[in-house]
Amino acid sequence: MNAEREGMTDAMGRFVPMRLIKPIDLERHELVCDIAHRAQQMSDSLAKLKAHMMGDIDAFVQLSAEQYDVALGGSKGNLSLISFDGRFKIQRQVQEHLIFDERLQVAKKLVDECIKEWAVGSSDEIRALVEDAFQVNQEGKISTARVLGLRRLQITGTVWLEAMRAISDSIQCAGSKTYLRIYERVGDTDAYRSISLDFAQV
Repeated sequence: MNAEREGMTDAMGRFVPMRLIKPIDLERHELVCDIAHRAQQMSDSLAKLKAHMMGDIDAFVQLSAEQYDVALGGSKGNLSLISFDGRFKIQRQVQEHLIFDERLQVAKKLVDECIKEWAVGSSDEIRALVEDAFQVNQEGKISTARVLGLRRLQITGTVWLEAMRAISDSIQCAGSKTYLRIYERVGDTDAYRSISLDFAQV
């Protein structure tokens, strides 16, 4: 008699003899494991499919570039490919993960100086926007979008402009992720609907 028949380990890591496990609990276990294993296999297949499609797109981009005697290195940048009849559209989007280095602290100090200077007669809305930009979320991270959004404010003070320069200089790319989205045209319209590969969307 093997160990699985003698008993099983529960979620707390405790060994439970098979005679103490209810039949419905065994049925649930088998159902969940079966679905999870099939999902894992499908996930692996989707990963291989994505890699294959990315490779095909890279090869096509190189082929297209060769028409102009140009050699392109690597799969960089966003692009859209549309079938000749316009029925299908493929978009490759590269999203960079941006972080800030220590110069963000310099920018924060300069911004604090601006806020003190604005203490009298300043716009409460702008002060609140500035202070909110440097707040951290539950994970202790600063919102990149909010900080970069400060650069769009029409403020021309010398200290403020120096703070914005420090923010720009502090931006570092910590990596990127490439997304592949496939669309099908809706009838004879100009609209496209996504061909979903996401469980939540089907």
